[in-house]
Amino acid sequence: MNMKILAITACFAAFSLAGCALTTDRIELQYKQQHGVMQIPGAGNISVAVKISDLRQDKSKVSNKKNGYGMEMAPILATEDVTVTIQRAIEQELKARGFQLDADAARIQIAGDLARFYSDHKMGFFSGDAIADLNMSVTVKSKKGAQLYSRQVIAQGIEPNTQLAGGENARLALNRALENGMKALFEDQAFLAALVTEP
Repeated sequence: MNMKILAITACFAAFSLAGCALTTDRIELQYKQQHGVMQIPGAGNISVAVKISDLRQDKSKVSNKKNGYGMEMAPILATEDVTVTIQRAIEQELKARGFQLDADAARIQIAGDLARFYSDHKMGFFSGDAIADLNMSVTVKSKKGAQLYSRQVIAQGIEPNTQLAGGENARLALNRALENGMKALFEDQAFLAALVTEP
């Protein structure tokens, strides 16, 4: 009897985690700007341009649904190009610190090469976790092309104890990975110092 109950429970867990595994999900990623940000002295006189390039091997999706056995099923797609989402996040944080945005006559150029932005559903017996990874190299250059800063930004976002290996949980994990990546970048004093370097 106990084995029968266990088998039924396992089947229910597998069904719950699978969700509508054959239907493509489209998710809208959203970035929440950091709170309590102080403006940087002199930032108002500095114009910055931001450009993100997509170097991911698979640019078509940001995650995959999985069935109860952990097999990848339908893709999970972002409704907006992820480079646009990431660029907007950087620009929000720059504006919050007082910098001006000017793509045509920028004194400072920020370039990001996106290598990975993907959420993977890790399956457990009764629940799982959505774990998202952000990997992006960031460089800062002067208007004349001198490199002022370089760093690999690696961040993770987790939505724990999930019951569905679908789009919503992937969205939450990806949003957190982006927030953690921006936090790491803008808490780096070397990055901020590069932005206010004299030309």
